[in-house]
Amino acid sequence: MTDNRDRYGEIAGLLLAAGGGRRLGGRPKALLTHRGRPLVEHAAGVLRAAGCGRIHVVLGAAADDVRARAELGGCVLVDNPDWAAGMGSSLRAGLGSLAGTGARAALVSLVDQPGIGPDAVARVLGAYEDETSLAAAAYAGVRGHPVLFGAAHWPGIAATATGDRGARAYLSGHAAALRLVECADVAEPYDIDTEADLRRLE
Repeated sequence: MTDNRDRYGEIAGLLLAAGGGRRLGGRPKALLTHRGRPLVEHAAGVLRAAGCGRIHVVLGAAADDVRARAELGGCVLVDNPDWAAGMGSSLRAGLGSLAGTGARAALVSLVDQPGIGPDAVARVLGAYEDETSLAAAAYAGVRGHPVLFGAAHWPGIAATATGDRGARAYLSGHAAALRLVECADVAEPYDIDTEADLRRLE
């Protein structure tokens, strides 16, 4: 894995961790246990290990419990009071929190994908060139996470991020500009969505 800390200091890691785990009986995904610690803590550590010096974590469901139980020192914690409206609201909140920070790109990851580790994140970070960059991890050619949004794209993403679609509409409309970074050899992009998926946690 390449150390991106010096070269990519302008990129902020943006971890979306606000979901309430509706299909998991209302257990917030951020607080699921993985390797003995809350899943949100693991996911923030992946961003840090990949080279993100600045990390913003968007919280929603059980935000107070997440603050109390997860070690997220050094991260900026962003509250999304509209988390129940879906991932789009968390993406808007996260991008909004980066305004004025000097970040020129955001590397967006999801809390419920523990099969995606630092190697995949570092590859997508490596696609950064400037604030017009637009890149995403791909798995056997299929677009997935993490996704890198140069700051020039933030207003357009915020304007179209609704419900649980996140940035899908924006990415579909800008497919020609999107660089896909193949990561199937270093990561597995499964989600922790249902009771059956919990077996994937360690």
